[in-house]
Amino acid sequence: MGRLSLRNPLATPEQIAESPSQRQGMSAKYEASMRSYGCHLIQASGTILCLPQLVMATAQVLLQRFYYLASIQDFPLRGIVLGTLFLACKTEENPQTIRNIINVVDIVVKRDRGYPEVVTDGYDSEYYELKNEMVIGEMQVLRRLAFNVQVELPYGLLANYLRSLELTDQERVPQLAWNYVNDLLRTPVYVCFQPETIACGAIFLAARECRVGLPTNPPWWAVFDANAEDVVQVAKAIRALQARKVPHIMPLSARELKMHGEGVLDEHVAQMRKEMRDKLDAEMKFASQEKNVDEGDGGGKRSQAEHVDDGAQPKSRRGARDSTSRDHNRRRHTSSRSRDTRHSSYRPH
Repeated sequence: MGRLSLRNPLATPEQIAESPSQRQGMSAKYEASMRSYGCHLIQASGTILCLPQLVMATAQVLLQRFYYLASIQDFPLRGIVLGTLFLACKTEENPQTIRNIINVVDIVVKRDRGYPEVVTDGYDSEYYELKNEMVIGEMQVLRRLAFNVQVELPYGLLANYLRSLELTDQERVPQLAWNYVNDLLRTPVYVCFQPETIACGAIFLAARECRVGLPTNPPWWAVFDANAEDVVQVAKAIRALQARKVPHIMPLSARELKMHGEGVLDEHVAQMRKEMRDKLDAEMKFASQEKNVDEGDGGGKRSQAEHVDDGAQPKSRRGARDSTSRDHNRRRHTSSRSRDTRHSSYRPH
């Protein structure tokens, strides 16, 4: 995986036999579940963000590559999920804001754990912790992969192979093969085989499920530069993934990894679920009380204002009548004096 090439870098047999996480004591089965859950977070978050499938697939492949070069114990899952999704958005020219990615991934985790789906405030310590994890995760992915983030995906090859085998008119085979290619993103297959082998493996299993015959003279997989044994291995990986159930409570941080080792992670998640729900209920109750108080004060103020207006109106009318009466008397008195002056004669002393 060290050489820079337009082809997908593949893991070495030594890395596949024993990954860095397994060397630090993690079982192969649990590591597979951790990888699968990380890919689930990327896929679910990308769907909410309305990202193209190429972006989500690229992020998942980068995550699978990274954990063949570094351990989950040293670089917990949540930071690498955030970092690879952020990096894939940039490499596939579909940029997203840091805040959107953090909020969506956080919502998906809360939904899986049964927490209230409350968006993280952009100014609290939790948000800045997630942002720091994202930045560190992206930097570590670039460093460990030596900036080789080129990902060749099998979607185009799959469409061409289906057309060449005249399977596009089949009712179920194309869609089933496409689903298998997407499902394989949750496995290390993309780090172990090249895209043409993955496409052939998906077609092989889909045709077998639908009982559709494929040409054997010459072997159809050989025409597409694939090896029969590798094609069968890809099909087995799909079967194994279908049989495996991944729990939705997985350790995402260093603190949760320690809790998992102590066997108290499920208890911690249950306690956090209860505390967050109680907090949300208390906030909603307080907001409802505040609303009722505001509505009550507003009604009282309106009634008081109406009462003042009703009482002030007669007073202003009385004042207007009194003022009119005074003006009328003043004019009459002035008129009377004027008449006396006009009709009086001059009497010298």
